[in-house]
Amino acid sequence: MSITISVPKETRAGEQRVALVPDIVKKLSAMGASIRVESGAGELAGYADADYEAASATIVAEASALYHGATIVLTVNPPDSGQIAHLDNNSILIGYLNPWSETYRFHTLQEKHISAFSMEMVPRISRAQAMDALSSQASIAGYKAVLMAASLSGKFFPMLTTAAGTVRPSKVLIIGAGVAGLQAIATARRLGAIVEGYDVRAAVKEQVESLGAKFVDIDIKAEGSGGYARELTAEEKQLQQDILARHIAAADVVICTAAIPGRPSPRIITTAMVEAMKGGSVIVDLAAEGGGNCELTQAGQNIVHQRVTIAGPLNVPGTVPNHASELYSKNLLNMLGLIIKDRAIHIDLEDQILKDSLITHAGEIVNPAVRDRLQNAGV
Repeated sequence: MSITISVPKETRAGEQRVALVPDIVKKLSAMGASIRVESGAGELAGYADADYEAASATIVAEASALYHGATIVLTVNPPDSGQIAHLDNNSILIGYLNPWSETYRFHTLQEKHISAFSMEMVPRISRAQAMDALSSQASIAGYKAVLMAASLSGKFFPMLTTAAGTVRPSKVLIIGAGVAGLQAIATARRLGAIVEGYDVRAAVKEQVESLGAKFVDIDIKAEGSGGYARELTAEEKQLQQDILARHIAAADVVICTAAIPGRPSPRIITTAMVEAMKGGSVIVDLAAEGGGNCELTQAGQNIVHQRVTIAGPLNVPGTVPNHASELYSKNLLNMLGLIIKDRAIHIDLEDQILKDSLITHAGEIVNPAVRDRLQNAGV
């Protein structure tokens, strides 16, 4: 059986990433796959059509030719209805599929007998680290958030000694010490800021301190499943806010990273906390897509409230498209390594990684959570 992998151009507004980069095309070709790439798919990430052709990919201009006969289709964002309509029956779709909303698309995938793998659903186990696209993209978001904050801030991050006097370093508070938060801590430290890190999971204290930041300890242990934090009780939330309020007021920059896929972002920073901050301070809220960690955050906008700038950027990894695409492509390559065996397709439903990330297969919605959402919505 020949394997054809197709890579469409992303349709999400402002998206600059591409699912495969030329170096990964070469590796997939060595695994026995032929690669088709839609013309211009890698342009915004820095890859010309000629780069893909040099890596042995075929450039395709027409959507019908791109999808027809494709064994596997790789995307960054969930495919739109037009792209789904073009998918061949019984083919494989792999990408971010957003299984928490717009779940109606999974009925169409089910009807077409598509085996749809959602990269957000890859389990956070040791064996799956090389396929963990959430982590690879979160690391980029944490890095870029600090650069955004530095650009919006009216202050230097490092201490500077000049002929006119010494400039004190900025104080940066990172809320959330997951992958994005830890990368933000490391980046802010590289820029010379004084950094504090906070997370409700006390177990990350050592990681925060290993990066040279001070851990804000509120004596709450909120470890949850899957590497995420559990929801706090009302009493714990009040204690959290009382202690954090002091640290937020003292900070020049606050970067929020506390988000759980598929759930509203926890509200951590109140309006009163913002109003207690110094004029010229900056909040960059990476949790904006889930509603924001700050109650004043407006998704996709920068606003100013009482001289405090609050940024709610969306799709931050997409603003670093070259390296974001490279890392995502490697995640996909490792995922495909579980599916392509001896130059043939083999979906092992006993493999935890494949089982957990599979949404539709063989004409069924096999993910229980998605199936329940569709049933509850009456779809």
